[in-house]
Amino acid sequence: MTDKTRQLIEQFSPQPINIPVNKCELEEVIDTLINLMFPICDCPEGMYVQEGLKTAAEKLHANITMLHNQQAADEKTEAFFACYPALQERLYKDAACYLQYDPAAKSLEEVVITYPGFYALCAYRIAHALYELGLPLISRLFSEHAHARVGIDIHPAARIGKNFFMDHGTGIVIGETTEIGDNVKIYQGVTLGALYVEKKLSNVKRHPTVEDNVVIYANATILGGATVIGHDSTIGGGAWLTRSVIPYSLVTNSVDVKIRSGKDFSGPFDYVI
Repeated sequence: MTDKTRQLIEQFSPQPINIPVNKCELEEVIDTLINLMFPICDCPEGMYVQEGLKTAAEKLHANITMLHNQQAADEKTEAFFACYPALQERLYKDAACYLQYDPAAKSLEEVVITYPGFYALCAYRIAHALYELGLPLISRLFSEHAHARVGIDIHPAARIGKNFFMDHGTGIVIGETTEIGDNVKIYQGVTLGALYVEKKLSNVKRHPTVEDNVVIYANATILGGATVIGHDSTIGGGAWLTRSVIPYSLVTNSVDVKIRSGKDFSGPFDYVI
């Protein structure tokens, strides 16, 4: 290292940011809550699960206290763990939906342990419960932890119904004011986003509504708070929608695909992808 480098380092003055929660600790909490909800690998004794959840509860309580106060932390932590069994039951049904719809899925255990879409859904349902309890910072941290881990970005304020199926999942974006009904299936690269990104629209519904039994194929983009995808519709891959469609619609892109024999191809073969 040169003297100049040492001088530059010594002159550096960090600008502290007051973060009222422990990020690393809360990331441990969300993974503990998911892992102990589905203790498939170790099949631990009930006492082990309970002790793990107590530790997670203490960490969650401590971080809520830093944001609010002791009484609020008591109430919010208690309210969350009161709904924890219902979250587990809902997610078991969601996992069964994955097993039902994906021909590649061979067991419930495979879905729970290996499917990125299911992990993101677990994190979302937990984060959404905390968001509903008035904990937007912690819920967003949970969602972003899942986003970093599996590449699926679901805002905790979004409203998602029963039996939500995300196949492959990578690149899916679901915005803050999105509303999704029951039995909806979406594939990789789907964006449910806003038409405009302006701060003044913070309290406005900016993201679409997707009704029951809709299928949205890969890389489709659906934008706008007034956009409603009617129930039992199918949105084809790569579609771009900024307006509503009625129930039972089939939306496709018009793509001109040309196929010819490679034997007659005289172009260069030194292209790079």
